[in-house]
Amino acid sequence: MDTQCFDVIIVGTGAAGLTIALALAEQTEHHPDTRPPKIALISKGNIANGSTLYAQGGIAAVMDETNDSIQSHIEDTLNAGAGLCHPDAVHYTIEHGRQAIEWLIKQGVTFSREENREDYHLTREGGHSQRRVIHAADATGKALSRGLIDRLEEHKNIKVFDHYLAVDLIMSPDNKKQCIGLYLLDTRNNQVMDVPAKYTVLATGGASKVYLYTSNPDTSTGDGIAMAWRAGCRVANMEFNQFHPTCLYHPKAKSFLITEALRGEGAKLKLPDGTPFMHKFDSREELAPRDIVARAIDYEMKRTGSDYVHLDITHKSADFIKEHFPTIYERCLSYGIDITREPIPVVPAAHYTCGGIMTDLNGQTDIDNLFAIGETAFTGLHGANRMASNSLLECIVFGKAAAKVIKEGLSRYECEPMLPPWDDSRVTGSEEEVVITHNWDELRRFMWNYVGIVRKNKRLLLARQRVNLLKREVDDYYRQYLINGDLIELRNLVTVAELIINSAMQRKESRGLHYTLDYPYTDDKNFLKDTVLVPPEKL
Repeated sequence: MDTQCFDVIIVGTGAAGLTIALALAEQTEHHPDTRPPKIALISKGNIANGSTLYAQGGIAAVMDETNDSIQSHIEDTLNAGAGLCHPDAVHYTIEHGRQAIEWLIKQGVTFSREENREDYHLTREGGHSQRRVIHAADATGKALSRGLIDRLEEHKNIKVFDHYLAVDLIMSPDNKKQCIGLYLLDTRNNQVMDVPAKYTVLATGGASKVYLYTSNPDTSTGDGIAMAWRAGCRVANMEFNQFHPTCLYHPKAKSFLITEALRGEGAKLKLPDGTPFMHKFDSREELAPRDIVARAIDYEMKRTGSDYVHLDITHKSADFIKEHFPTIYERCLSYGIDITREPIPVVPAAHYTCGGIMTDLNGQTDIDNLFAIGETAFTGLHGANRMASNSLLECIVFGKAAAKVIKEGLSRYECEPMLPPWDDSRVTGSEEEVVITHNWDELRRFMWNYVGIVRKNKRLLLARQRVNLLKREVDDYYRQYLINGDLIELRNLVTVAELIINSAMQRKESRGLHYTLDYPYTDDKNFLKDTVLVPPEKL
């Protein structure tokens, strides 16, 4: 691999990475005289082991124009974003919604249909005024991943490399604002190689692993955001971390999400004694946006001293529940919870990173030939709060847009024949791995306690003090010892934590997903704007 030069190297194999890879290959079919682009698709672990695989709910798009409209979807998204959505990004994404779904169906992704088997079944989730979420039962991400991965086999110019971890981007020696490749760590033997590419795409997902409790898999360590920041990209709105209101509360269940679609089908949130409470917080009750629901649950848990609340869908028939939510039914049953007869114990957990690397509507970052797609990117679509099921749509729409731009620009660039090799001649192997595991645990705990669902200035100051100490410790460790996957991820998480803390301290108001007891009201006069962080020239 280290002797090859790729036209495009894509880091990440979720919805965004798979889409841009297939879209690049697909466009080549319409230009038979053009050499197919040589594409490397990089996966941390197994190719499907990312957040997309675990997405349950679905993809929001206007598929029923009789009862729904593009304008309605736009208005719902703008409302959920609490004033910070970029209208151009919202319009662009939603106007391409149906086209994105039709492209997925063409790739072989199968979605649930109505009983007549002709129309697709559409569900409704929090923040949506209409049923517009197309899904594959309660395992949409699984169906999407499988469908797109199967298509990869048809394109011999797409090479998949699993168990590789991106370490850092490589800038051109002649132009520090142009990316010419990246360093990759082979996690099976801890060897680092430099890989040249005309274009590099970061589709690495979010950073929710920075928190102690998360619905995300272990891979969500903010790698793309941290690498882009170190390379000189701006990031925006990192204070807006979405906490999913309902993750399964069980000692043996690790980060199992209970989809919002249950509430879309009428499931009620109740205290452990059976008392409903959402009516006290919002007129939309269980269908309020996620930030409101998560804060309501957090408030009631703290008020009552309970470790969880209940989500009850037992008013629906057992057949309905088993047909529409088979994955959740089976998983809960494996823990002794029969959701057709009893409520589900749930807690909030970090779920989605609304901020990220700043891009334009084609996924282009501040650095030439570097693109960012999906959760790692900040396009302006989500504003201060992502509306349910807009995220997978963003991956598909922007993945296809980026592929078009990259395809048109490939002929203008040549690969750099010689990249600066990775130099580990002055470091040694570490005999103190406990430093990494201890700091990893400490970081996630203080982020949960100090920079969580509800914030205060004092907590943020404590968090900043701790992250500054951790940063110095991790940087020293990084310079002295041979790297491994855990160290790289910890380094990235510390960077992301610092960005989240600094962003949260700048926003002296409460808006969307950022709620602080010191400034409990929204301040449109001073803060109706993005929080943009600009990296120093050297990091």
